[in-house]
Amino acid sequence: MHPSYRYRAFLSYSHADEDAAQWLHRALETYRVPRRLVGRDTPFGPVPERLTPVFRDREELATATNLGETLTRALEQSAAQVVICSPAAARSRWVNEEILTFKRMGRADRVFCLVVAGEPGASARPEIADQECFPEALVQVIGPDGRPTGERSEPIAADAREGKDGRQDAKLKLIAGLLGVPLDELKQREAQRRHRRMMVLVAASVAGMAITSTLAGAAWLARNEAERQRARAEAEAETARQTTRFMVDLFKVSDPSEALGNTITAREILDKGSARIQTELADQPAIQATLMDTMGTVYTSLGLYEPAVRLMREAVETRRGLAGTPDDEVASSLGHLGEVLMLKGEYADAEPNLRASLETQRRVHGPQSAEVAQALMLLADVVARQGRYEEAEPLIKQALDIRRALYGARHPDVAASIEALGLNYYDRGDYERAVPELRLALEMRRELHPDGHPLLAQAMGNLAWALMQVGSLPEAEQLHREALAMKRRIYGASHPEIANSLNNLAYTLELRGDYKAARSAYVEALDMQRRLLGRDHPEIANTLVNLAFVIDHQGKREAAIQTLREALEMRRRTLGPDHPQVAEAGTALAYWLTETGQYEEAERLVDESLAIRRKALGPEHPLVGGTLTVKANLLLATGRFEEARATAAEAARIVKLGLPDDSWQAAAARNVEGAALAKLGQYAPAEKLLLGSLVPLAEAPIPGLHDLGRGRLRDLYLAWGKPVEAAKYR
Repeated sequence: MHPSYRYRAFLSYSHADEDAAQWLHRALETYRVPRRLVGRDTPFGPVPERLTPVFRDREELATATNLGETLTRALEQSAAQVVICSPAAARSRWVNEEILTFKRMGRADRVFCLVVAGEPGASARPEIADQECFPEALVQVIGPDGRPTGERSEPIAADAREGKDGRQDAKLKLIAGLLGVPLDELKQREAQRRHRRMMVLVAASVAGMAITSTLAGAAWLARNEAERQRARAEAEAETARQTTRFMVDLFKVSDPSEALGNTITAREILDKGSARIQTELADQPAIQATLMDTMGTVYTSLGLYEPAVRLMREAVETRRGLAGTPDDEVASSLGHLGEVLMLKGEYADAEPNLRASLETQRRVHGPQSAEVAQALMLLADVVARQGRYEEAEPLIKQALDIRRALYGARHPDVAASIEALGLNYYDRGDYERAVPELRLALEMRRELHPDGHPLLAQAMGNLAWALMQVGSLPEAEQLHREALAMKRRIYGASHPEIANSLNNLAYTLELRGDYKAARSAYVEALDMQRRLLGRDHPEIANTLVNLAFVIDHQGKREAAIQTLREALEMRRRTLGPDHPQVAEAGTALAYWLTETGQYEEAERLVDESLAIRRKALGPEHPLVGGTLTVKANLLLATGRFEEARATAAEAARIVKLGLPDDSWQAAAARNVEGAALAKLGQYAPAEKLLLGSLVPLAEAPIPGLHDLGRGRLRDLYLAWGKPVEAAKYR
């Protein structure tokens, strides 16, 4: 198996074939390859001792719109795919989607089939068409563009049905294909092994008559241990069955008259399911906790953080209180809880949960495990969101070292950690170090996903953002356009990810001064999001914020203020009043209101935003410094010059703790401080600050900020009695 693959095989099946999947999963993972074959070179690498691990998908939610990152990543990391074929599998949208996804990775020759029911090719005969067992994607040839060509192939399948190969021979056929060895040789080795086992058993039975009593105690202990393992396996299987049944039933409409022709929203279904978990499963806390955790992740993916947090907290407490609950399940729930708290902006609460998850994963899986690497990445994320970028860097590097040790130099998880390191440098304003790391991650993604992939498109976007900061706008625009085109191929005409790429492209066009094209792209993204996400969603609010700024660039300040007000109110409704993104919109709106003389509302908003950011991010986060700069600007506009000077100086101090001294954010704070000093008659120190801030302000994305700085210099020189100097800044 190639070192970049984590799994020997990925099992694709309908949950109607759960029993067959359990048998096959166990049969493959417990099969011991004959010793003489181990190490032999084949087209698929050296023959291993065991076919383990095998990935077995247990989730098939009827309302999902795509496979999701977990399943897609598992397919990427699988050396082969085994499809359990039956009429139920042939009708399953998700079995079909898994096959298409795997084939699009260029590995159609590594798809193997096991027929357990139905009839291959029955769809060609109308009288038995409902017995077709091959999913459509299995018999379709996929073209270079990732789309079915219409040309049909004939899959070679092992047939476990009675009167066909039978389970034993079907299993050996699959194993021969997975290993890349001739079936006859494998069957011959298997026959020899069975013969040797029989001889050993005969000899052992004779010898055993003399030592039975000695081994009785050991056998009793072994039997007890086996019984414990069997009981745990049965409990896990029962949890999986009941979880699957609950989730499937949740999305059934048992009484069509109940809806009375009205559309039932996903939120209504989830809320009803959440209530059912509390009442129907009160006597089965293990299953209850599993479903709470699952439903919490669904709420999270929809941006519904409040109910997600409630369910995650209950899942953690339930699992902690259950005797015998595996620690890795507790660690998983702690990680999910920490992640949603982080998305909700409650960083101080998220961090201890993520740290507890990390320590538990270390204890359960060891310090060099994939689980520990993922926990380190989540912890680094929440630490960085609090402005502690330097503290986050070693956490990302630890995860990167673990992943390189586990997977080698080229692997999707390795690329993800390199990308995170580049983004860490980006957040710190160290764009010179960010660009090489993000470029390396992109190169790796191109190598790993030559035919296109959502993660490849994401890597293009991340590098483009860094390139924008170093002035490479043409290359940034090209990358954003390439990412957008790739997402259209992957997702079709309409998808939230396409809207995200439209947002990215629009911002690049905005920076290039093409405001008409930027506004058009933002509006297209907004229309798409409203169709897909409803009228009220955090992503829609984000696009409204972006659109407000480009409208302001076009000189339409009042329209921009109204758009930003709409975004602010939407963020309050969807994220809660104390979320950092509420403070972001509030700070921007306060700045514009100050410029239009609406000081009372501006002061209320800036103080509210300052309190949110201090609570969520800590008192010395660069964004706290940014809000202080806006407040200092307001104080300056309302004639409170000494207070404005002190506030601007504090803003500059805080910004420089997290960003370079020559950043435009630090320059903006110094510029307000200089203007305040000028109003106080301290012309020499004011001149030094105003002149020093002018060059960095030219790089600011806020329209008019550089011109405002020039105007303040002109006013300084006029007040100082230096009209010649003032004339330079007309």
